[in-house]
Amino acid sequence: MASPPLNLWTMLTESKRILTESKRIINAHSRHFLALSVVFLLPISFSSVVYPTLHNLIAERIPHNTQKFFFSIDQPSSLPTTKTLLLALAFALFVFVFSLFALGSITYSVFHGFYGRPVKFISAVRSVRVSFWPVLGTVVASHIVFLLVVLVAVLFLFLVVGVFEMAGLEMEFSSPYFVGLSAVVAISVLLVLLYLQVNWTLAGVVAVVEPRWGFNALCRSANLIRGMRGVALSLVVFFGALSGILGFCSTVSELGLVGATDGWRNWKSLAFVLQIVVFSTAHMLVLLYHAAANTVLYMYCKAVHGELALEIAEEFASEYVSLPFDDGKVPHLVSVAYVR
Repeated sequence: MASPPLNLWTMLTESKRILTESKRIINAHSRHFLALSVVFLLPISFSSVVYPTLHNLIAERIPHNTQKFFFSIDQPSSLPTTKTLLLALAFALFVFVFSLFALGSITYSVFHGFYGRPVKFISAVRSVRVSFWPVLGTVVASHIVFLLVVLVAVLFLFLVVGVFEMAGLEMEFSSPYFVGLSAVVAISVLLVLLYLQVNWTLAGVVAVVEPRWGFNALCRSANLIRGMRGVALSLVVFFGALSGILGFCSTVSELGLVGATDGWRNWKSLAFVLQIVVFSTAHMLVLLYHAAANTVLYMYCKAVHGELALEIAEEFASEYVSLPFDDGKVPHLVSVAYVR
């Protein structure tokens, strides 16, 4: 059944309820999720904190600090070197692959934990082998659409400029009209990408727990998320804000330590070690709860559309279980029983 539009209060209430359910599942299997986080998420968060330092260490020194991000004819070029490009490529590939591993194993564990099934570390790790390619195909499909949206926006911008030139009006790149038009196009693209991201919030979960992948998983996610887009948006904003705050604080802390340790020469300093531990752990927890919350949101959306009650009834027969259910107003947790 379809859920009616949620207002701001119910949207925040349901988001809190999803986070609470995610916390309950994680706490019920704390050692299991800790092990998965250390194996798959900690390398991501650790490399994210350490990467700027490694980049600064291998980057070619430029005589004047004021020219660090700019170059001119009189100054040595600050364009990325081969080493920095290889490091950036290796970092992006490393984070991407481990993100797929983490998504598959954590989603598998939360999905089974929601049903009250036993979750085992070995089974979760083995599930990565099955879910890796479907999740990869789904991610590639989503990025193809994202790229097409950006290309259409760029083509539209150049088409408008071409129309002005054909009319005999020159529009320079530095003119306020071109800057304003570019800003409007950029904001429109960001809104479209955000809308797609919200609709495809469940695509990764679908690729793990259902026999769907690629564009099929994207369509399935868009159908499931109907009636719960506000909740999905609030979760995207919440975890995005947490990640942004952590990134900002890490950058500010890094800049402070750079001044204090003369460009990270004293990398064994206590402050540097504490920064890595604190921000890596915090980022790891954010990633863990984000993956868990998306999986719980998937279960809520199935309940809203009437797909979950029969599955749970068949799963547990006469046992009492807790599931998200729709009473015609807003989803909430209730206890149900099914007797053969």
